[in-house]
Amino acid sequence: MLENISSTKVAGGWHKQYTHAATSTHCTMRFAVFLPPGASEKNKVPVLYWLSGLTCTDENFMQKAGAFKKAAELGIAIVAPDTSPRGNNVPDDDNYDFGQGAGFYVNATQAPFNTHFNMYDYVVDELPTLIEQHFPVTSTKAISGHSMGGHGALMVALKNPKAFVSASAFSPIVNPIDCPWGVKAFTGYLGTDKELWAQYDSCELMKKAQQADFLPMLVTQGDADGFLEEQLKPQNLAAVAKNKGYPLSIEVQPGYDHSYFFISSFIDQHLSFHSQFLSA
Repeated sequence: MLENISSTKVAGGWHKQYTHAATSTHCTMRFAVFLPPGASEKNKVPVLYWLSGLTCTDENFMQKAGAFKKAAELGIAIVAPDTSPRGNNVPDDDNYDFGQGAGFYVNATQAPFNTHFNMYDYVVDELPTLIEQHFPVTSTKAISGHSMGGHGALMVALKNPKAFVSASAFSPIVNPIDCPWGVKAFTGYLGTDKELWAQYDSCELMKKAQQADFLPMLVTQGDADGFLEEQLKPQNLAAVAKNKGYPLSIEVQPGYDHSYFFISSFIDQHLSFHSQFLSA
């Protein structure tokens, strides 16, 4: 059962937050939705799902990205889930890059995380089903995200190419099996089975992608990002895309860092990119 916990008019539409008892994560989950003006049962709109990064909730993107005016203009709904299960009974860790706020959009196999940390199932199946049942939206959807959420967006799209029309990311972790954040998270959630890790790695997934399953992708990366060389490594994905002929555009923006100042500077471009395919 959905519980509406906030409702605020913005850009002619509405930003609303909801909580619900999630079956995939076995806890109460919160998400936010922006409905553009004119969205109704008689005028259903497509959806952009946004996956956020480490330490974030559903609120970071909605409050800081400045996406509403463009989304309203284009007639796109935006849905932002939390980044992990939460609650007193949900396992956590003292470090920011693991546990609550750091779900990495995988289905955990390792105790004690395997009961609640099933963010892949939540994002791919449970949440879209819920959104399409309760809101004036179509089943046409795109996906985007930032950092850990950029990893999630690209990975989810590569694993479910028929479910999404396009994917994009800001500063994504493109090769988590080959960076400290990813190795830590995958070891904790998935154990030591590197083949299982590869099932959630965008570089490894793109290597195996069939041409019939290609979908348009856009990555925007700031060259002043402090995590660029150690954690993000966009050149790894660029190399795979070039070898495969995959329709990936990577745009490097000089002087920009990892923050929402960066995201807000280019969010309109990403929304316009997705709109081409959401409205096709």
